[in-house]
Amino acid sequence: MHLSIYKTIKSERLKLKRSPVWLAFFILPIISAFFGTFNFWANQGLLKNEWYSLWSQHTLFLCYIFMPALIGTYCSYLWRLEHLRNNWNSFLTAPVSRISLYAGKLFWAIVMVVAGNMWIYLLYYLCGRLCGLPGVPPEESIGWIVCGILGGITICCIQLIISMLIRSFAIPIGIGLAGGIGGLMITNKGWGLYYPYSLYCMGMRANNPQMELDILPFIIGCIFYIILFSAISVVCLRHHSL
Repeated sequence: MHLSIYKTIKSERLKLKRSPVWLAFFILPIISAFFGTFNFWANQGLLKNEWYSLWSQHTLFLCYIFMPALIGTYCSYLWRLEHLRNNWNSFLTAPVSRISLYAGKLFWAIVMVVAGNMWIYLLYYLCGRLCGLPGVPPEESIGWIVCGILGGITICCIQLIISMLIRSFAIPIGIGLAGGIGGLMITNKGWGLYYPYSLYCMGMRANNPQMELDILPFIIGCIFYIILFSAISVVCLRHHSL
């Protein structure tokens, strides 16, 4: 099993080599950081909590618009080659298990989320220094990023299902964007733990002035959805016809 997963990870890496999707991964967080930093700079009379206020502005656009769309784009690209011509036949007849086929794609989706969140944190730090904020980001900001990664992986799992079942490249991206925007409304109603697209913004403490999060229910919710959507994906692969 471990060897099969390694083979699929290596195969997916070759598909992603020189992929233009990494441009979106690089550019979209920069755009979000620019708007967030500008808004923070222009409203320093109101936003007086320094690093905390800057983070609130950075995550405002990022968590509800940019990141869900970015995850949707990446997951669509992971399935793009399978949807071209007769590539499904080659994919499903590979001498590895269906679990391994799915694990290879999930692995690179997770890599994107982890790398994306590290890039977001670096931009946050650099923008804080440019704004003249003293010291370094608060220690708890590491927790925001870790929880954001867990919530981002949850979105990856549902977007991988959608991108597997829908041949269009653009439609799953639109669904991811709509899911992220819907997460704003659902989180504001207090139902965020029950809606997978809300978990990323909740983990990142977006639109959360108190920066509070009930960690245990959050982790349980993320793990539940990750297992659920992953199991559904494997079942769909097992029943997919050549």
